[in-house]
Amino acid sequence: MLHIDDISFAIQGRPLFEHASASIPQGHKVGLVGPNGAGKTTLFRLIRGELVLDGGEISLPSRARIGGIAQEAPGTDRSVLDTVLSEDRERAELLGESDRATDAHRIAEIQTRLTDIDAWSAEARAASILDGLGFSAADQGRPTSDFSGGWRMRVALAGVLFSQPDLLLLDEPTNYLDLEGALWLETYLARYPHTVIIISHDRDLLNRAVGHILHVEARKLTLYTGGYDSFARLRAEKRASQAAEAKKQQARREHLQSFVDRFRAKATKARQAQARVKMLEKMQPITAPEEAKFHRFGFPQPEELSPPIVAMENVSVGYGDRAVLRRLNLRIDQDDRIALLGRNGQGKSTLSKLLAERLGTMEGKFVRSGKLRVGYFAQHQVDELSLDETPVEHIRRLRPAEAPARLRARLAGFGLMEAQAGTRVGLLSGGQKARLSLLIATIDAPHLLVLDEPTNHLDIESREALSEALNDYTGAVVLVSHDMHLLGLVADRLWLVNDGAVTSYEGDLDDYRRFLLTGDETQKPKAAPEAPKPAPRRPARDELQALRAEVRRAEGRVEKLTEMLEKLDVKLADPALYNDPHEAKKWARKRAEAVQAMARAESLWMSALETLEGAARG
Repeated sequence: MLHIDDISFAIQGRPLFEHASASIPQGHKVGLVGPNGAGKTTLFRLIRGELVLDGGEISLPSRARIGGIAQEAPGTDRSVLDTVLSEDRERAELLGESDRATDAHRIAEIQTRLTDIDAWSAEARAASILDGLGFSAADQGRPTSDFSGGWRMRVALAGVLFSQPDLLLLDEPTNYLDLEGALWLETYLARYPHTVIIISHDRDLLNRAVGHILHVEARKLTLYTGGYDSFARLRAEKRASQAAEAKKQQARREHLQSFVDRFRAKATKARQAQARVKMLEKMQPITAPEEAKFHRFGFPQPEELSPPIVAMENVSVGYGDRAVLRRLNLRIDQDDRIALLGRNGQGKSTLSKLLAERLGTMEGKFVRSGKLRVGYFAQHQVDELSLDETPVEHIRRLRPAEAPARLRARLAGFGLMEAQAGTRVGLLSGGQKARLSLLIATIDAPHLLVLDEPTNHLDIESREALSEALNDYTGAVVLVSHDMHLLGLVADRLWLVNDGAVTSYEGDLDDYRRFLLTGDETQKPKAAPEAPKPAPRRPARDELQALRAEVRRAEGRVEKLTEMLEKLDVKLADPALYNDPHEAKKWARKRAEAVQAMARAESLWMSALETLEGAARG
């Protein structure tokens, strides 16, 4: 069991933990969550003994092994498979000693221990982990220096999983993984035989792979039972209860203080007033919880173009003379929300670059709308930001004529407030850099937005904000992400990239998840319809566009009526209104009419949604 007992720790005078405690039983799978800067990564370093506590104690069973991933994984001449095998240090040392040992008793002891730790199946186990993380059999034989930094981090992850420490500490492991790797890791961690604590902003991972949530807030640690959704619900209830109690206490304090102020000077009431002063002094203040800082993304909206905005006929694309994708017949309209599915290395990023005009075609016909603007976000672009420049300087290059206040307003629309706007990019967090890159990608209000793993380094609140922004966005979205929660909220079409082709996947994300985990694909992918000539419009597509537009109009009516009802409620809550009975009746009648209109509007909205869903299925 991991005991965190009454710990305190501060960095440069800023307290991160004050008398914080938690106990995690052996074998528990725990998600560590909390606001950025709350001290999650610092807690890992304290558990590993890399930092010294100011007070309290962290204890583990004697000889318990702690495992985690280093910040960087250097490349070497050793093969990927051998690098992973070397992480089981006891096995490596025993094998080395067995080659040198001459004493029969010691040789017998070594062989017995090798059998106990299942050393003879080690290569198969290591290869299975590497396969789950996206390494083919051929890749496993290559030196780690052949791979990029992100892939070497996968090797490091494979190594720590293979070594099976008693306490496994993982800090955002899915940041280096694609969807398939993230799903494999989710399943692997759920079966892991020892204790796991994972820092993650992947909501699905925190719902499926862990059974408890350890929350860092207000310098304390609170352990919740259940996954992230259960935690979020319980915390919301707790916050609501705390806010209500704080409100009641404040009313009680005001009542007591009022009595004291009125009667302190009166001899007949002085004793009672003094008693209430003591009651006030003894009353432990209940602080209402602060609302989490939350910023919406402010995507500028593009003007509408005639469909299709992109059409391909028999297009091939690749690198040099090697075609990665062939005979593409695809069409994109401005209201499309498309998720690209497919195993690593099948060509999702290649298709993204083609759509983003970063790659040209090798053959075939690729027609784009003449006024088409494309925005592109890829994780490598976050790494290519100028570290010595501020966010304001980055945006000023794109908008040199804009006033500084307008530039800062743009940054604030992406959660980069005054303090971050003037900070060198090299000192910003990963999430802040990602927000800056998203701003750069969308600043020209593109008609087509191509996002390749946009959620890396974004916290859960930012991911929710991103999904809302994408759903409000009036341009087309093509999305590659390992975050299935985001895909489920945003995408209404699925394209499968596999074996050099792009096909329309007729199942849903749950079907695809099941296929990846079991290999049982109950719904076979269906070939994407061939793109017609750009001029003629397909009636089915036009009908869907009209239905989507009707849904948006119906939703807009509901939103306007909701705002109207809120304003009417404020008006009717004003006591002064009832000084004039006729005026009060008039406003009450208006509210009744608005309620009736809301019922009709909601009915029309639901009907439009049902019609659209039926047409999409048909």
